[in-house]
Amino acid sequence: MRLQLALNVRDIDAAVDYYSKLFGVKPHKHYDSYANFAIQEPPLKLVLFRNPEAKERLHHVGVEVMDDSSIRTTLRRLTEAGVVDEVQREETCCHATQDKVWSREPDGLRWEWYRITDDAPVEALDSLGKTCCTEAAGDGTIGCR
Repeated sequence: MRLQLALNVRDIDAAVDYYSKLFGVKPHKHYDSYANFAIQEPPLKLVLFRNPEAKERLHHVGVEVMDDSSIRTTLRRLTEAGVVDEVQREETCCHATQDKVWSREPDGLRWEWYRITDDAPVEALDSLGKTCCTEAAGDGTIGCR
């Protein structure tokens, strides 16, 4: 398990350069509008979205888990607590296929619990040029748009 920090950045290449230096690692994925780092120490998944018009730097936070039972346990726990916002199964977004459980805290910050089921799906090519993990206008769902 590792925490995920997803940030909006103005310049994806400048951000990748900075975070590569800060954590001493190269990005796991790097595209025109998206990059991510799978950092071992500290255990962190750092996700960058090119979003120069964003009012907030923080896009969302999350927890990456490595097995399906963790997703099921989280879904059950959050459902019982009444804080599940959305569930996505085999969603191809952000250049990977994932199972996700989303929750929204009282001030609106989105939390994502997720497990990557395919890190390089063919469908990920379809998401190139789209904005990943965005909220569709009015329907409350989150995905690539």
